[in-house]
Amino acid sequence: MSPSELTQLKEQLVAFRQELHRFPELSNQEFATTQRIRQQLEAHNIRILPLALTTGLVAEVGPATGPLVVLRGDIDALPIEEHSGVEFTSAHPGVMHACGHDFHSAAILGAAILLKSRETQLAGRVRFIFQAAEETGEGAPAVLASGALQDAFAIFGLHNDPSLPAGVAGSRAGALTAAVDRFALQITGTGSHAAHPNQGNDPIVIAAHIVSAVQTLISRNLPSAENAVFSITQLHSGSTWNVIPESAWLEGTVRTFSAAARERIEQRFRELVKGISAAFAAEIVITWQAGPPAVINDAHWTAFALQQAALNGLDAREIAATPIGEDFAYYQQHIPGAFIMIGTGEAWPLHHPAFRINDDVLLPAAHYLAALAEAAFAQRPV
Repeated sequence: MSPSELTQLKEQLVAFRQELHRFPELSNQEFATTQRIRQQLEAHNIRILPLALTTGLVAEVGPATGPLVVLRGDIDALPIEEHSGVEFTSAHPGVMHACGHDFHSAAILGAAILLKSRETQLAGRVRFIFQAAEETGEGAPAVLASGALQDAFAIFGLHNDPSLPAGVAGSRAGALTAAVDRFALQITGTGSHAAHPNQGNDPIVIAAHIVSAVQTLISRNLPSAENAVFSITQLHSGSTWNVIPESAWLEGTVRTFSAAARERIEQRFRELVKGISAAFAAEIVITWQAGPPAVINDAHWTAFALQQAALNGLDAREIAATPIGEDFAYYQQHIPGAFIMIGTGEAWPLHHPAFRINDDVLLPAAHYLAALAEAAFAQRPV
């Protein structure tokens, strides 16, 4: 593309990103978002695959057959009221692109447009996944069920990272993001007058014991070199000052970086709760919801991705693992690949109501993704 065409492309991508930001949609509700992406792809004669996806879509450039590499971005927003102060703030109350999926979608679109402009030079097919429902962990399994990854030899994904300076591309071999599990506890005791606690079985006391005891699950069950997080994020009980309630409810999350740690912490948590239940003669029902596993980056493709970042003007760095969750991990259970964090150098973290994206990073990210996919064909296994 000529310099003027690249300037036009940057303006187009920024406008598209800001349009997505203004009209965010929650997981599995991204109907208008999908249509906006479809319109952009069709305007550039990029073929869209007829896959059975309710929201989101998959597109492709290159020859009709040949080796296949995949680029993945996500499109859903979060149930957050926006307070970023941008001119294109969310028009949908209580819904916001607070994780930068609008940026990811625009960057993937940019890569598709760039590769379409040199389609005849490609050594194979490049497939672009605009994935729905990443925030709920349902999107990647739906894409896998559609057959979108069939015959692919590698997959790459990106995520913006406001904690990294703009222009940095960071990744690491092995675990990059954590497995995500969610739990809830329903404690049933016996209510009583607060003046006669001996006549009841106080669920708040039971809950307090659980909150205290689980703080040792990580430190006393995993080696010090094994990173993990156990957080209780909600505790609800009672309705007034002089009544001991009948029940209490807790909810939280566990983040682990290995399958062994994930299994061990769930086992010890269940044993701990069972023991407290017996000690207090109370019924405690555990609900455990397993989310995406840890993103485990392939060593070869991670080194390749960082090398390409450096070759394309980005500051390539090996970064530490982060306990955020990412359903890109489901793809890596089927084909090797790498997940890359793109620095945007912003003040507010992911999932914050004031979160913003640096649009100056958008075109460089698109260039990088296009170059990454194009160069991958020479690196594919034979």
